[in-house]
Amino acid sequence: MALGVAILGSTGSIGRSALAVLERHRDRFRVVALAAHRNAELLAEQAARHGAGLAVLAEAQVARPGGYSGEWGCGRDALLAAARHPDADIVLNAVVGAAGLEATLAALEAGKRLALANKESLVAGGPLVLEALRRGGGELVPIDSEHSAILQCLGSVRGADVRRLILTASGGPFRGWTVAALDRATPAAALRHPTWSMGPKITVDSATLANKALEVIEAHFLFAVAYDAIEVVVHPQSIIHSMVEFADGSVMAQMGFPTMELPILYALTYPERVPDDGIPAWNPVAARELTFEAVDVVGFPMLGLGVQAGRAGGTAPAIFNAANEIAVAGFLAGNLPFRAIPTVVEAALAEQPVVPVDSLDTVMEADRRARAAARGRLDRPC
Repeated sequence: MALGVAILGSTGSIGRSALAVLERHRDRFRVVALAAHRNAELLAEQAARHGAGLAVLAEAQVARPGGYSGEWGCGRDALLAAARHPDADIVLNAVVGAAGLEATLAALEAGKRLALANKESLVAGGPLVLEALRRGGGELVPIDSEHSAILQCLGSVRGADVRRLILTASGGPFRGWTVAALDRATPAAALRHPTWSMGPKITVDSATLANKALEVIEAHFLFAVAYDAIEVVVHPQSIIHSMVEFADGSVMAQMGFPTMELPILYALTYPERVPDDGIPAWNPVAARELTFEAVDVVGFPMLGLGVQAGRAGGTAPAIFNAANEIAVAGFLAGNLPFRAIPTVVEAALAEQPVVPVDSLDTVMEADRRARAAARGRLDRPC
């Protein structure tokens, strides 16, 4: 019988890619629920096309559009109902930002396989996520291309047999720019990613390397690897998605042309591998050259700030994430220079108390305070 899938964030880039994968594998999967942020028309269109019995708008109260006859819900409780949907064997969480944490906890506590694209869940609430996984008895499978690559390279190997995890970063659209040039970086330039097609927020995070900091924290929780054993290297071609160095010095890498459909398919079918003609075939001649560079820590301090927050633990990663979301929004709106993004985040980390992550309320309060502090900083000269 086909497995039921609920997609949270179906109208975003990951959600649309997931639906494309599911459409090619209708014999294996059926869509039972879809949730989106605000785009009611597209959500209803997707739900009707894929036969989803439940469609949910998380952040807007909109009447059900014509053309969709299934159950229609709005708001937080409806989103959590989609995450716990009784017919969903797999919940794919592609909600953007810290708002996805509660849905992650709901799916895991309900014993679902969680295909996780919302990295902020582990960044802000890593200990809570791992406890919900233990308590619910479900599965946690990453969708990020870097973490999917690590999962594929590791196989069943864990612990002392692993020496290092090496995450690759494209370097983003500003790779090689001088500090003086970065002072003039515009939102339009930041959104021109050289290898990936993503949403605005994650694309800016790639430009600042904040995204890579979030991925380091996520890898720490996903694979139980110490921060000292996680490294980042710039790989402009985005062909090698991550590497694992083992205790004997052997290094395994997962390679492929940039597409999120491959890690999505792997998260849905793990540990199986299913043929899919819609995913670009590997061609080493077309890949041409593979190069690597050290991270420019002076021009792109967000990586160091984020990893430092991860090492501090407690609510520090949640503060980093929340302040970054506000700073990125300010940059995209034209209210903050690109180089001031780390200034806003660093100030929030310095000003906000760090406490242990013992409940969802603790995380959300840290998130709220950090956002307020970052908004206040946007009103000051940077």
